Amino acid sequence: MIDRHAPLTEDELHAHVDGELPVDRHAAVEAWLASHPEDAARVAEWRAQADAIRTRYGAVADEPVPARFSLERLARAGSRSWRAIAAAAAIVSFLAGGVVGWMAHGASAEAPSAFDTFTAQALDAHKVYVVEVRHPVEVTGAERPHLVQWLSKRLDYRLLLPDLESRGLKLVGGRLLPGPLGPAALFMYEGPSGDRYTLYCARTNAAPTALRYKASDPFAGFYWVDHGIAYVVSGQSDRKQLSGVAQAVYDQIDRAAPSKTL
Repeated sequence: MIDRHAPLTEDELHAHVDGELPVDRHAAVEAWLASHPEDAARVAEWRAQADAIRTRYGAVADEPVPARFSLERLARAGSRSWRAIAAAAAIVSFLAGGVVGWMAHGASAEAPSAFDTFTAQALDAHKVYVVEVRHPVEVTGAERPHLVQWLSKRLDYRLLLPDLESRGLKLVGGRLLPGPLGPAALFMYEGPSGDRYTLYCARTNAAPTALRYKASDPFAGFYWVDHGIAYVVSGQSDRKQLSGVAQAVYDQIDRAAPSKTL
């Protein structure tokens, strides 16, 4: 049995973000994050920041040290005394430290954007719940009116629940989750072959945007903002297929706008 209230260490949360968490701790960490919105938001921010660092500086970190700065070359350039070797080692150390320091500077100077935070949190939720067999949702699709009313009330916004039957997707149901600025709603759909898609929505201060794409193998998501609500449609990272589902959701929500605060 998983104890949702057993406290986790910050090291475990970082290991979860870095993909280094022991397999036998995955369920405990996911259960903890599902019931502790502040930690879930921190994890989403860390993951978004890590993605931003890898995108911007990953290539630099993998580059080899230039040949002119190799220890052997620098040692040959002067005497082979310990002073020359020490000086060479200091230069290489300085260069390596400079790269790491610059990466750290970039990480602290650039806070994750709303896009990074929302997509990271939505994709995390997608990964956790689409694999569930018995409890993928809190309220089933059979209770659609109640589901929409409940989650709309929690977000203080009249949510539209898209109908995706024309795309062969049946509503599984939905659940309440923590979001970056408060409660978030997660709706799940399933296709005839068992493929699942989720729609994550929550309040945001970000400006309205068109559809934006983010891949996080083996999943991906399309994000946009409309009337103070951010939406992320997530699924397998087949961009063409996911784009069709996201566009269908986007069109239905757009036609229903402007929705009113409850």
